Amino acid sequence: MNKEILINVTPQETRVAILENGILQEMYIERSRNKGLVGNIYKGRVCRVLPGMEAAFVEVGMERAGFLHVSDIAPYDALNKPPIASLLSEGQDVLVQVIKDPMGTKGARLTANITIPSRYLVFMPKSDNVGVSARIEDEAERERLRDMLLMHKEQLGDAGYIIRTAAETATAESMVQDVLFLNKLWRSISEQASTLEAGNVIHEDLSLPVRVLRDMIDDDIEKIRVDSRETYSKMLRFAEKLSLEARHKIEHYPGERPIFDLYGVEDEIHRALDRKTILKSGGYLIIDQTEAMTTIDVNTGAFVGHRNLEETIFKTNLEAAQAIARQLRLRNLGGIIIIDFIDMVEEDHRAQVLRALEKALEKDHARTQVCQVSSLGLVEMTRKRTRESLEHVLCKTCPTCEGRGYVKSAETVCYEVFREILREARQFDAKQLLVLAAQEVIDLLVDEESNSLAELEDFIGVPIKLQVESLYTQEQFDVVIM
Repeated sequence: MNKEILINVTPQETRVAILENGILQEMYIERSRNKGLVGNIYKGRVCRVLPGMEAAFVEVGMERAGFLHVSDIAPYDALNKPPIASLLSEGQDVLVQVIKDPMGTKGARLTANITIPSRYLVFMPKSDNVGVSARIEDEAERERLRDMLLMHKEQLGDAGYIIRTAAETATAESMVQDVLFLNKLWRSISEQASTLEAGNVIHEDLSLPVRVLRDMIDDDIEKIRVDSRETYSKMLRFAEKLSLEARHKIEHYPGERPIFDLYGVEDEIHRALDRKTILKSGGYLIIDQTEAMTTIDVNTGAFVGHRNLEETIFKTNLEAAQAIARQLRLRNLGGIIIIDFIDMVEEDHRAQVLRALEKALEKDHARTQVCQVSSLGLVEMTRKRTRESLEHVLCKTCPTCEGRGYVKSAETVCYEVFREILREARQFDAKQLLVLAAQEVIDLLVDEESNSLAELEDFIGVPIKLQVESLYTQEQFDVVIM
C-alpha cells in the first residue's frame, strides 16, 4: 500500500492529510486559536463532587470544568471501586490529563491515570505493569517484546509501560532510550505540579506535525511532504533526536501550487462536508450527524445491475461498506453509528457485507465495535470519539434553521403574518399596520396572496403596508403599529 502524509502549515492552522494509494483517508486539523487539548496535563482543583454519578467536576483553567469519573481516578476493578467521596473532596488539588476535548456544551473528559506516550512506549506512573498493544496479535512477538523491555528492569523503576505497535521494529537500546526520556519528563512534570497553582497546564502534548512523526509513522509510509520550511526543520530535529528511520522520508515541498490542490485534497474535504456521498456504481450514501448518533443510509441510486435486484443490492452494499469505513475515518465520526444497508434477502449476502465492513474498519486507528445485521438491514456500531468531527471543526450550526436542516416555507410564514395582523388589530387601536419580512414572503403577499391580504385589510378596516427587510431570514417578520 502506498501511503503518503501531506502537511499544510499556515500561521492560523496546520492540516495533515493521510493518503492511501493517492486517496484521502484521514484529516487532522489544529488551529492556533483552538488547539486540541487531548494529552495535556493540568493541575486541577475539585469544584464539585457528585456521589450519585460517582464523579467530580474539576477546574483546570478552561471555560467549563472538566468531568472526572471514579473509574478514571485510579486503576480499580469494577468490584473494588471505592465511592468517589472517599477519594476526592471539594477544594482538593489533583493532577489530571485530558482524554477527550470539550465538545458542544460538555467540558473536557479527564483522567487522573496519567499516560505519556513516546515513540515505542506509553509511560504510566500509577501502574507497575508492562503491557503490549492489542494491535500486536502474535503471542510469541508479544512475549519477545515484553521480555526485551523487562531485561532492563533497573531503568523501568516503579512505573508501568505499554509497548506500542511501532515497537515491533525497535531495538532494546531504542526502547531503553524511550524509558530514560519518559522518566526525565515525568520528573519535570512532578516538580512543576508541586510548585504551580491549580488551574495551570503542567505539560502540553506535541504540535500536530511532530505528533504525526511520533504516532503515525510505519513501514507503509513512503513519504511525508510539508510545505513549511520551519516545520520541516522541526520535524527533522525531532526525528534525529529519537533516532527515527523516518527522517529520510520527510521532504520539504517548495512548489508555488498549494500542496493540497496538487493532490486534490481540498476537493475531497469539501465533498466530506456533504450529506450525500456518491458511490462509483451510481449508488450513494446519505450521512446525517446528530447530537445523539450518526445515521448512514445506503441507496442504489442509478445503479440497476446486470442480473437481478438481489445481486444489484448486494453489490451496492459491498461497495457501500468500503465507502462507509473511509467516510468514518475521513469525517472522524464517533459515538453511536446506525447504518441502513439496503435490505438483502439472502443470509449469506448479509454476512458477507458485515465481513466487508469489519475488514475495511481494520485500518481505522480509532476503536470500533460492530453488531450483526438486523432483519431490517440495520447495523449498529460504535467508534471511539476523542476529538471533534470534521464537520464540527470546519462548520457551525446554520443560524437560519438552527440545525433543523429546513426552514418554514414562505407560504407558512404568510399565514403566520395574517394571524399576527388579526392579533394586533384586535388588541390595539391602530391607524395603519406595517409588515416587515424577507423578500420571498413579501413577494408572495403581493402576488399569490394579494387577494387574501386585501380581504384581511377590508375585514379589520386598517390599511396594511409591506416592506422588505433584506437582513431578515425567511422565518422572521414583524407587524408594526403605525
